[in-house]
Amino acid sequence: MQHVENDDKYVGLTVNSGVSQPPVVNPYMAKRRRKPLPSVSEMVDGILKGDVTMLSRAVTLVESLSVEHQALAQEVIEKCLPHSGNSRRIGITGVPGAGKSTSIDVFGLHVLRNGGKLAVLAIDPSSERTKGSILGDKTRMEKLAVHPSAFIRPSPSAGSLGGVARKTRETIVLCEAAGYNNIFVETVGVGQSETAVHSMVDFFLLIQLAGTGDELQGIKRGIMEMADGIVINKADGDNIDRARLAQAQFRSALHLFPPTSSGWMPEVLTYSGYYELGIPEVWDMIDRYFEFVKSNGYFEHKRSQQARYWMYETINDNLRAHFYNNPDVAQMLAAKEARVLSNQQSSFTAAREVLDFYFSKK
Repeated sequence: MQHVENDDKYVGLTVNSGVSQPPVVNPYMAKRRRKPLPSVSEMVDGILKGDVTMLSRAVTLVESLSVEHQALAQEVIEKCLPHSGNSRRIGITGVPGAGKSTSIDVFGLHVLRNGGKLAVLAIDPSSERTKGSILGDKTRMEKLAVHPSAFIRPSPSAGSLGGVARKTRETIVLCEAAGYNNIFVETVGVGQSETAVHSMVDFFLLIQLAGTGDELQGIKRGIMEMADGIVINKADGDNIDRARLAQAQFRSALHLFPPTSSGWMPEVLTYSGYYELGIPEVWDMIDRYFEFVKSNGYFEHKRSQQARYWMYETINDNLRAHFYNNPDVAQMLAAKEARVLSNQQSSFTAAREVLDFYFSKK
């Protein structure tokens, strides 16, 4: 390229032609190709052999919104289902800052030291505005994250009630088929996801804190009635006495509630996740619970009830998707919404007319 600055009258001034740029920033990226999806039989065989890569790819299919991926995921789940069910499913909840991730780290190490395998399904809060998630649970589970017998899968909560969806239950099936005999499900801890988690686990653990002000603020009837065990974290140093006081308050509160359907009386324990104090005692409580519910038949009864619950939840989800994905319904909804917003029609009448239109199309 010729530059006027290179003319003879501009003595001493030279403009170089510059350096040619590569076609892409990283030339090696151009050579990369997305790996083709393995077949259903390859994924199932890999999962049954404990292949973490195949398990991860199957979970990704479960979480995908693609219709094609969903169909493949259901085939994989159906073939893995006969090999599932042989695990302890434990839900762990608590307010943000209660130390759930730190506690899971030390609880999980206790399980692994006894020869078990552990899968942690950590539900990560998503932004309501961007729908993005940090997915940073592994950074708070430093020891489990590098353990060969642990599988940690953070999942975004976007698009599901309180961060827990049907996909979490399907992931449990895959993890059990891969040989993980302990499944931890960590909730978002915002007060809405506990019911969904309770419907997919065998034992529901509530983590509380002491010394945060009004101790009775932590005693909420709904969550307390679901809990099979209550543990008070950070019972160390100057906080030990406050933790014991909170323990007595929670025990007193539990006596005011009706008996649990399992017949088990929830226990209240104190521990320190950071200093790893009281961890064996917490796990002994969980062992006693499983021994109790298996001896009186409640364990199998609850599993059956949960399977029925998720069948109806799946029907509800599919009906909802079919309704909103109907183009005629979508067009009518937009028109009715405009009438409602302009006060030309009530919300209830508009809803009834849309539903009548939808059912008349059948």
